Amino acid sequence: METTSKAVTAGGAPILRSTMYRRLAGWSLALSVLLAGVVIVACAVGPVQIAFADSAAVILDELGFKSGIEYTQRDMLVVRDLRLPRVLVGALVGAALAVSGAAMQALFRNPLAEPGIIGVSSGAAVGATAAIYFEWTAISQWALPSASFIGSLVAISVVYLIASVGGRPSMATLLLVGIGMNASMGAITSVLVANAPDEQQLRGIVFWLQGGLEARTWEHVELVVLPILVGCAFISVFGRDLNVMLLGDEQARSSGVNVPQVRALLLVTASLLAGVAVSVSGIIGFVGLVVPHIVRLVIGPDHRLLVPTSGLLGASFLVAADTIARMAFQPVILRVGVVTALVGGPAFLLLVLRARREGVV
Repeated sequence: METTSKAVTAGGAPILRSTMYRRLAGWSLALSVLLAGVVIVACAVGPVQIAFADSAAVILDELGFKSGIEYTQRDMLVVRDLRLPRVLVGALVGAALAVSGAAMQALFRNPLAEPGIIGVSSGAAVGATAAIYFEWTAISQWALPSASFIGSLVAISVVYLIASVGGRPSMATLLLVGIGMNASMGAITSVLVANAPDEQQLRGIVFWLQGGLEARTWEHVELVVLPILVGCAFISVFGRDLNVMLLGDEQARSSGVNVPQVRALLLVTASLLAGVAVSVSGIIGFVGLVVPHIVRLVIGPDHRLLVPTSGLLGASFLVAADTIARMAFQPVILRVGVVTALVGGPAFLLLVLRARREGVV
């Protein structure tokens, strides 16, 4: 009996890992198909309607696959040069925010945590607002995303340095300092908005703060694709560590996790990931909050599955939200940040009520 028990125990871990990998492969395939469908639809619909088959054919040809479907030069230009870059930026930003949100919720052990919790978004807002206010955007088209990213980086650094005074920072201290940073950055942004010298600058600041993907180009795709993909992959590697850290620091240490090092690495990576995302899209809320919860309800809390699938669903969610923003109220065009807020606001209230029942908040 003892020998049999040991054999079962010894073989259990590989069996469990094999099951997890099969589930990951299955869900990743399903969500990848969903993402592909959303991308094709998003590239097809608009003021100039394009057949779904032609939209798919252009995308396949751009990827190097020969679709064999003939389409017009107009359709190719609309999809390739106008819609596809915007859609890809939306997918990358959605994936980055969702993965960052999943990591933040695990690190803070709080289901209501999201990427802007430690000042990432508010710091980016100050940087972008300053770039518009001081007309740095006239110097280069990259002034706005660069200033936004630098602002988020400065905010993260200040939060971490203040929280580290007197020793190693706790997550509770980081959260409190982050709240203070958000308030301070929000005040600076309000001052710049209130003193905008003309209506055009005010309009530009407000549009950026609402979040949007208008006028995104292949240069924007090239700017963010590598850091976002690398950041998402890096966080996904630590899925097991996130699972163990949810049980408490002592349990994580006894399982061989270097808690301070892993926590610092993941916190910095998640923050930078969110900073890169908002630098090209503006402030888009609730994606990092809502999407991981949807995945958690359907797939479960295992972060080895949760993190990569959150990225895929986040990409589909933001592309779909942007398509709705463009098409739902024609000729009025909404900002995608407004659509995600309309969806995320009620969802957030439901999450608060659920967390309240479970004693989390």
